[in-house]
Amino acid sequence: MSLPPSLEEQTVTGQRRRYAFIALRVLLASVIAFFLSQIKLDYLEGFFYDLRVRTRATQPTSGNIDLVLLDSNSIQKLKSDITAPMLADLLEKLKTQAPRYIVLDIRLEELKGTLEEKKKLADIASHIPGLYVVSNDLALKGEENSLTLIYPFEKVPVASAPKTSDVKIFAKDNVTRRMLVSYQDQPLFHAKVAGTYNPEVLDLKKIRGQFEFAGSQQAYIDFRPAGTYPRHSFAEVLDANLPMGAFHDKIVIVGLDTAQTSRDYVLTPYSRDIMAMPSAEMHANMFDTMILNSAPRMAPTWLNAALILLISILTIHVVLSMKPTRGLLLLGETLLGFSVLCYVAFWPFGLWISMAAPVLAIFLCYYFFIPYRLIVENRRSWEYYQKNKLLSQVEELKTNFISMMSHDLKTPIARIQGMTDVILSDSSVHLSSQQREAVDTIKHSSDDLLKFISAILNYGRIESEGVQLHLQSKDINNILQEVIRKHEFLAKVKRIQIVSELEPMFPIPMDADLMKQVLSNLVENAIKYSPEDTKIMVSSEEKDSHVVIQVADQGPGIPADELPNIFMKFFRSKNAKSSPIKGSGLGLYLAKYFTELHKGSISVESNDGNGSTFTVELPIEQGGMNA
Repeated sequence: MSLPPSLEEQTVTGQRRRYAFIALRVLLASVIAFFLSQIKLDYLEGFFYDLRVRTRATQPTSGNIDLVLLDSNSIQKLKSDITAPMLADLLEKLKTQAPRYIVLDIRLEELKGTLEEKKKLADIASHIPGLYVVSNDLALKGEENSLTLIYPFEKVPVASAPKTSDVKIFAKDNVTRRMLVSYQDQPLFHAKVAGTYNPEVLDLKKIRGQFEFAGSQQAYIDFRPAGTYPRHSFAEVLDANLPMGAFHDKIVIVGLDTAQTSRDYVLTPYSRDIMAMPSAEMHANMFDTMILNSAPRMAPTWLNAALILLISILTIHVVLSMKPTRGLLLLGETLLGFSVLCYVAFWPFGLWISMAAPVLAIFLCYYFFIPYRLIVENRRSWEYYQKNKLLSQVEELKTNFISMMSHDLKTPIARIQGMTDVILSDSSVHLSSQQREAVDTIKHSSDDLLKFISAILNYGRIESEGVQLHLQSKDINNILQEVIRKHEFLAKVKRIQIVSELEPMFPIPMDADLMKQVLSNLVENAIKYSPEDTKIMVSSEEKDSHVVIQVADQGPGIPADELPNIFMKFFRSKNAKSSPIKGSGLGLYLAKYFTELHKGSISVESNDGNGSTFTVELPIEQGGMNA
C-alpha cells in the first residue's frame, strides 16, 4: 500500500533536507581543510616529527663511520687544547689505519701554533688521500673548486657540507633536521662520499625523501641518538691504543666535543639542549642517511589533504549529530587512531604523514561548531519546555475534567441504584417478569458504571499523586474470603467454581481497601474471561518473607506479545477487545500501582488459549510503613 501523496512529499522533502545538510557539512569541512592546508604549521609539525623520532627504536648504523673527538678528558690527559702539531700527529696516526675518508670538522684557521707548525699540518693534510675539511659554504655550479681555506691551508681540500638548522625558516626552533643533497643539480659532499659505499645514491633521482628548496634538493636526516656511533678520543689515537686496521676503509670524522662553544654542537630531534650533539656526529648521521638511503619520505600532498578533509568531516558530524560524551570519546579514539597510523607509517616505513593540520582540524572544528550546536540545542530546549508546559496544562485540565465528571456522575448513579433497590425490595410493588428483568438490568448496568467511575477516580488520584496508604495489620486471607463471597453470585451465573487454598498466616501491614480493589479486580477478571463450567483457583502462602497470592483461571489466556503491556494504563488485550465484555483498561494498571505502593510486586504467566495466573507478592515485614 503506497503512502498518500502528502506523506510521500513530506518524506522526499525530509530526505532532501538531510542530503542538503550532509552536503553543507562536507562543504564546510572542505573549506576548513583548504584553509588549514594553506597555513604554515612548521613549528607544530616539527614538534610532532621530533616526537616520532624520539620514540622510535634506534635504527642500526651502516658500520662505516667512526668518530675521533677531542673531549675534556683528552685535554686533561694531553694537558693542552687542540693545536696544529697535535692535529698533525693525529693525522699521521690516522693515515696508518688506511681509512677511506678523513673528514675534518675543525676550523683550521683557529688552531694554535706557529706559522711553521701550521705549514707542516697543511702539508700533511694535503697529501693524505680522502681527507677533506667540511665547510658551511656553497659553491656555484662550475665553481666547485673555488672553496679554499686561508694561508697556509689553501691546498687542503674543502668540501661543501653545510649545516641546515631551522633558524629563520621551517620550524624556526634552531633544530637541525635537514641536509643538502645537491645544489644546482650538483651532488654535495655527503652524497658523493655515500656513493662510494652505496652506488645507488650516485643517481640523485634514487635518493629517497628529497624535496626542492631554494634551488637545492634536500632531505631529512635519519637521526640516531647521540652516542650511537663509535667514539675515540684524541688521546686514544695519539697513544696508539687502537688495533691496526681499526679504521680500515671507513669514514673517520674528526671533531671537537670540549663543551667550550656552542658552534661545535647542534640541536637535534632527540634533544634541544644547547650541546645536544657534536657537529661531527651530525655529519655521521648525514653520511649514514645517504649510505643507507633511509631519509624519511614526506607523504604526498593529496594524502595529507585527504586526511585533513576526512577528519574535518568526522569532527563536524560528531559535534552536530552525536551526544557530547559519546562524541568526545569518538574524537579521542580518532585522534589516537590517527596518531597510531602516523607512528606506524613512520617507524617501519619512514613515511612522514603530516600531523599538525589534522590535529588542529579536530580542535578548530570542535570549538568552531560547538557554539552553533549550543544555540540550536538551547532553542530546542526552549521549544521542548514550551511544549511540555502546554502538555502539562492539558494533562492537568484533563485530570481535573475526569475527576469533576466522575464525581458529578456518582450522584445520579447512586440515585439510580437507590431507586432500583427500593423497587426490588418493596413487596407492595408487583412487577411482571419482564419488568423485573429490566430493573435488574438497570441495577447491573449502574453497578458496572459505578465501578468504571471508581477506576477513573483512582486513576485521577494517581495522576495527581493523591494516593496515600493507610496501613493496618490485616489477615490477607480474610480479605480474600470477602472478595470471593462478593463474587460468588457472578461465578454461579456462569457455573464457575472458585476453589480457594488459603494457608493460615499472621496479619501483615496493608491498606485493606486498596488490596481489596487489587484482589477484586483479579478475581472479577478471572470470572469475566473464563468460559462456563470451569474452575478458578485462589491460593495464598508464605514464601521467603513474602505473602504470595495467586489467582489462576482457565480462560483464553493472553498472547505472549501482549504480556509486557498488560499492566499499562488503558491497555486491553486483543482477546478482550473482541469479546462482549466491557472494561476501562485501568483495572490491572491500578492493581500494579497499588501493589507496588505496598513495596510488593504483581506478575502474570499465561499462554494463549491455556488460561492465566496472576501472582501478587507482599512483604511480611514493616517495609510498607515507609510508603
